[in-house]
Amino acid sequence: MTMDVDTSELTDVLARLKRTQGQIGGIIKMIEEGRDCADVVTQLAAVSRALDRAGFKVIATGMRQCMVAERDGTERPLTDAELEKLFLSLA
Repeated sequence: MTMDVDTSELTDVLARLKRTQGQIGGIIKMIEEGRDCADVVTQLAAVSRALDRAGFKVIATGMRQCMVAERDGTERPLTDAELEKLFLSLA
């Protein structure tokens, strides 16, 4: 299954991923410093939500591009099973 996504439409996803990269570094430092467990878990939850949103944006953008490509006849659209597999991979 391939889903080539136009990266120019994903600049906000890249920015979000770069922020989460920094957050993960902060979480590692928190753990190394022995910070409060609740604070660490709060930050982990924030990173998890940000990654989920990034994944859904990638899938949504890919779906829209696939629909355009199907209409133009330039490539095979994703099957229902392939789309379901992509969504479930984020669950």
